Amino acid sequence: MIKISPSLLSADFARIADQIGEVERAGADYLHLDVMDGRFVPNLTWGPKIIGDLRKLSPLCFDTHLMIVEPERYVDDFRKAGADIITFHYEATVHVQRLLVHVKSLGAKAGISLNPATPVSMLQDVIGDLDLILIMSVNPGFGGQSFIPNALKRVREARALIDEYNPSCELEIDGGVGRQNIADVVAAGVDVVVMGSSIFGAPNPGTELRALRELAEPATAYAN
Repeated sequence: MIKISPSLLSADFARIADQIGEVERAGADYLHLDVMDGRFVPNLTWGPKIIGDLRKLSPLCFDTHLMIVEPERYVDDFRKAGADIITFHYEATVHVQRLLVHVKSLGAKAGISLNPATPVSMLQDVIGDLDLILIMSVNPGFGGQSFIPNALKRVREARALIDEYNPSCELEIDGGVGRQNIADVVAAGVDVVVMGSSIFGAPNPGTELRALRELAEPATAYAN
């Protein structure tokens, strides 16, 4: 079954508890938390304090995506705040493998995200240490962007790498996914779909999540 990870970046923070409850009741598998520092990407979001506060609102897996420089300086704090999956960018740190091992030592799952221009082959030497690969299908920094079509090719490349070297690793996609293309990304081989504005931009986020899952599920038969 495909997993859906609603991105809280697009939620209404004046109603955040209600909206988390809506997607949770609708069957959300993860909650996606985008952490941006204004340096690695041109936007600012939240830090460990906010994630710690949100942790009180839901038992769902916190799928935490660090779009920050030097993530090694902050992963301990995010884990203490309640992050269950900690994904950092390959482009943001020098010692990728060491950081993966450290994240796992904290009891979290370790993921790597790739910007649209970073070759999937860069993960060849660390695939065995990964719990999750996140393929960005937009340039990170803002919600509501258009899907980059070449991302489907990159998903297939990552799927082949996972299937050959680490079948337990999950493959996630983030950016510009909605009703128009969710079946395509699932058929390409993703396990987890992150969606923000596609869910929280709808009048009823819970109803929209269910509709998106109904569109995605049949495509699992064609994955890979």
